[in-house]
Amino acid sequence: MTSTTPSHTPTTAAFYLQAVLSFGLSLIAVSLGVVFLPVDGWVRAFLGIAMLYSITSAFTLAKVIRDRQEDTSISSRVDRARLDKLLSEHDPFKVDAV
Repeated sequence: MTSTTPSHTPTTAAFYLQAVLSFGLSLIAVSLGVVFLPVDGWVRAFLGIAMLYSITSAFTLAKVIRDRQEDTSISSRVDRARLDKLLSEHDPFKVDAV
């Protein structure tokens, strides 16, 4: 009997580096845009706070999505293990006493 386990491919170092650099570059670009924007200081402060709020919200959303995905994969593996146990214990040729 074959067991289907979800394939988990780890992230490569290049993909990780690309993600980190992309995040850093976008953060620097938006920060420079807010700093050099020709508006009053309170508008810059508001935009800076809004940018930080957007970043923390994005991290929270990513964590919630990852946690939900991990929960479904764990429950799926538990259900699969129960089914495998039931199938391995089942004897189709067993005759029940009458």
